[in-house]
Amino acid sequence: QKTSICYLSFPDSYSGGLGDTQFSFRLRQAGGSRSSPFQDDGRYNREAPLTLQREASHYFGYVYFRQVKDSSMRRGYFQKSLVLVSRLPYVNLFQCLLQLIAPEYFDKLEPCLEAVCNEIDQWPPPVPGQTLNLPVMGVVIQVRIPSRVDKPGSSPVKQCNQENLLPAPLVLPSVHELDLFRCFQPVLIHIQMLWELMLLGEPMVVMAPSPTVSSEMVLALTSCLAPLRYCCDFRPYFTIHDSEFKEYTTRTQAPPNIVVGVTNPFFIKTLQHWPHILRVGELRMSGDLPKQVKVKKLAKLKTLDTKPGIYTSYKTFLHKDKTLIKRLLKGIQRKRPSEVQSALLRRHLLELTQSFIIPLEHYMASLMPLQRAITPWKNPPQIRPFCQEDFMKSLEHAGPQLTCVLKGDWLGLYRRFFKSPNFDGWFRQRHREMTQKLEALHLEAICEADIVAWMKDKSEVEIVDLVLKLREKLVRARCQHLPVKEETLQRVSLYIDTIIGSLPEDLQTVLHHP
Repeated sequence: QKTSICYLSFPDSYSGGLGDTQFSFRLRQAGGSRSSPFQDDGRYNREAPLTLQREASHYFGYVYFRQVKDSSMRRGYFQKSLVLVSRLPYVNLFQCLLQLIAPEYFDKLEPCLEAVCNEIDQWPPPVPGQTLNLPVMGVVIQVRIPSRVDKPGSSPVKQCNQENLLPAPLVLPSVHELDLFRCFQPVLIHIQMLWELMLLGEPMVVMAPSPTVSSEMVLALTSCLAPLRYCCDFRPYFTIHDSEFKEYTTRTQAPPNIVVGVTNPFFIKTLQHWPHILRVGELRMSGDLPKQVKVKKLAKLKTLDTKPGIYTSYKTFLHKDKTLIKRLLKGIQRKRPSEVQSALLRRHLLELTQSFIIPLEHYMASLMPLQRAITPWKNPPQIRPFCQEDFMKSLEHAGPQLTCVLKGDWLGLYRRFFKSPNFDGWFRQRHREMTQKLEALHLEAICEADIVAWMKDKSEVEIVDLVLKLREKLVRARCQHLPVKEETLQRVSLYIDTIIGSLPEDLQTVLHHP
């Protein structure tokens, strides 16, 4: 794993550029998922947006790389990277942190890192919804950790500075949001196609001139489904030394559902069989709409001198949204700041995703049993199965056409989506939440019931069985942090004590000390 991190921390192909560059990577953890030393009983993941959850089986690496001429070095260059490894996808926060630390570290080496680590050790844990002040090297970084209850698409809450911090803090508008407009500059007219490819979890290669462009493009692509979680694998930067190199380049099986960012021209040859290849040049912000890449046939992929373009035979299900391009063009003409253009783009992608997902959410909610069907002394009823054909019929009167002006083959898009890992991930998450809701409603129904009346005509065996079941429910409610009020749990606990108190003494002893 350390070797992989070392290879991923340097540009994979010849990099003539001198100076400092920053990029990021994502690495599969060796030996499967393992609990992190920073256990928080899962609270962070329950309260954070799905797209910002702490990953159990992957690490993110954030890199600050310096290359400068140095005649005292054997190769004639000073080449060094400082890497921050985390399970959190806070690309903005960690890259900002590296900008402060790395230049100092390259000058002063280990003692500087030791001092920084001592400061970071004192930082509070990231609590969703809270604004944190993070002191490091004489600067205070102020950042708000997003929460699951934030309204999607709302601008970050203006941070109120209660204490008059001196020095004035370095305020980050977001822990994770990229400058989407800058990242997507060469592909703006194809944003619809790229959104569909991400939604369907299609295998895609991003071929870029540098790890910076490759990692930003991959992270921008995977973020364009928010608030829907992108459930496939993704590698913002990938090298030929990676342990999964063979797995991804083999032609004996279909490419995996993954977006992979590469810079080494060798990949043009080894990944030619992948269905979608996006080749981009250096990202430059200019006063005009940059040259837009063209969609080309895969057969046109030539080795080494491949021109920028989207190499695919994919035909989009939905028609292009020309109004978005017009609005962005107008923004360029009026010299609108990049963050305003990015907000426009993010809003468009959010509305597109919501138009697609809301009918699925409505149909899923209709599978929940009615509350009156939940009775205290029977197991809670099952959630009805998801029937794709029933869902398709529901689209006639409650489809995406209600919230989205885009025309096209929405039904075809849903059919393809059902086969993707993103549907599977969304469905499992929703099903789990609904099951927990049912459990919570069942506990509330038990609280409202008349236990004494129920016990009148029951045998000891039935009563003991009820005690054991209620205990199991209580344990599960606490372990899974079910959405139940604490007073409900206390009442159930009281009920258990009342029931045990009505039993003969020998049984009471056994039940009190199981």
